[in-house]
Amino acid sequence: MNTTITTETELSSVNSILMAIGQAPISRIYQDTEGELVYVNPEVAIIHQILMEVSTDVQNEGWVWNRENNYPLTPESDGCIYIPENVLRMDVYENDVYRTTDLVKRGDKLYDKLNHTYQFDPLKSIYFNIVWKWEYEELPSAFKRYITLRAGGRCAAQLVANPQLVQLLGTQEAAARAACMEYECNQGDHTYFGTPDHTSYRSYQPYRTLAR
Repeated sequence: MNTTITTETELSSVNSILMAIGQAPISRIYQDTEGELVYVNPEVAIIHQILMEVSTDVQNEGWVWNRENNYPLTPESDGCIYIPENVLRMDVYENDVYRTTDLVKRGDKLYDKLNHTYQFDPLKSIYFNIVWKWEYEELPSAFKRYITLRAGGRCAAQLVANPQLVQLLGTQEAAARAACMEYECNQGDHTYFGTPDHTSYRSYQPYRTLAR
């Protein structure tokens, strides 16, 4: 038996929002007009832009799937460290413990506020905690659903001004966020003990008392 697995896309999310506000679904987001891709209509443009804004807002919170610690960035030949375009937030690794640097993003480069320079040692990498921004199709399914419902609530408020619909979508949004938090807890392997990365910890096993 063949099983078809469907993945939520920008188009399917836009259609979910359209149907939520009582509009007909569409077959495409863009159309080719004289060699240029443009939105099929202004309403779709607004919905898609809101969807992308919400996607950025949610990713900016920093989750287990787009947050990376101890990530090295190395200066280029000119001594500057250029920041990748899909970085949403970044901070020097363990900067809350070792307060020996004060680096900030200025334009597409890092700036050292302590030494007042863009120049860094080209032979030395600097390690960061980074929150990345990923394309919509790359997000986990639970988060795409949450983003869709959250964007749907904004669209309902801005496009149709229906308080009852906004409240209904808000309830669904809360349930979807709970699913995201469950995903975060299951995948994050968080601990109160502050166990460092690349180490293991095994709690006391009661059976060891009987094995003595």
